[in-house]
Amino acid sequence: MEAPNFWDDADAANLKMKTLKNMKDTVELYSSLETKYDDIETLIEMGYEEADESLIPEVRSELDEFIETLEELRISTLLTGEFDKNNAILKLNAGAGGTESCDWAQMLYRMYTRWAEKKGFTVEELDFLDGDEAGIKSVTFQVNGINAYGYLKAEKGVHRLVRISPFNAQGKRQTSFVSLDVMPEINDDLDIEVKDEDIRIDTYRSSGAGGQHINKTSSAIRITHFPTGIVVQCQNERSQFQNRDKAMQMLKAKLYMLRMEENKEKLSDIRGEVTEIGWGNQIRSYVFQPYTMVKDHRTGVESGNVDAVMDGAIDPFINGFLKWINTKPNEQA
Repeated sequence: MEAPNFWDDADAANLKMKTLKNMKDTVELYSSLETKYDDIETLIEMGYEEADESLIPEVRSELDEFIETLEELRISTLLTGEFDKNNAILKLNAGAGGTESCDWAQMLYRMYTRWAEKKGFTVEELDFLDGDEAGIKSVTFQVNGINAYGYLKAEKGVHRLVRISPFNAQGKRQTSFVSLDVMPEINDDLDIEVKDEDIRIDTYRSSGAGGQHINKTSSAIRITHFPTGIVVQCQNERSQFQNRDKAMQMLKAKLYMLRMEENKEKLSDIRGEVTEIGWGNQIRSYVFQPYTMVKDHRTGVESGNVDAVMDGAIDPFINGFLKWINTKPNEQA
């Protein structure tokens, strides 16, 4: 008799509770919008009846807030893909630019963790590799929350930085690139066969400068899949066994998405195009000097407040992508 899997039961119950809370929050948000709409109408009527122009700024402020909240609710209705509700696994890789690109990877990592915090999501670091002099060469982390993948799939691609490098003694502008891969966490028992002869499993010491990277035992796991060249790594679970399970889960998820891509299903929604980390392939540019501008090259959405963007204010870019991709029916799931 097979023993019950209590972890799966706990995960299912947790997901159900999160889903119910998300539905409840949506209903409450809709109700609050109805109330705000009525309040705005009342303010406008009072202004007309009393010819009170002093109410105009208040009406404008209330209306702006109403439109912003309504847009957030409308965007959430676009998250209808098969995996959109799932947690997201992200991997940042420093590209062309040496130490500068490693620093850029660390800046992007902070940007996404700040965005997640503002959304009420949690971040779990899975693998981390320090840069030689500064920053990080690569980091794999998981963002946990309802629709995390639905939002963050917009961020997959190459991100380009232009600034005066603090690592350049001559004070010259420098361009750096970092790639971001995004995939959904898939907890289901996927119908994916991984043959022992097709993979190599390596153990290595966990890396990092301290804190949650303090574990220096050889418990980290790297799995290489020879037929596809896919490499997955995990080092932040409590044991080598848990790291191996998590890495194998990630490998199966990647293989599953690859198979879906080969079947020409969910092509852009799941994987997107894999490109070189360098010139001409960026999805977004972040310019710090000689002017400040962040621009998404797919949608045209841009912002001049680069500090706010680097502090996690990336919703306009995510929302712009979701609206843009939903106007391309042939590329939908």
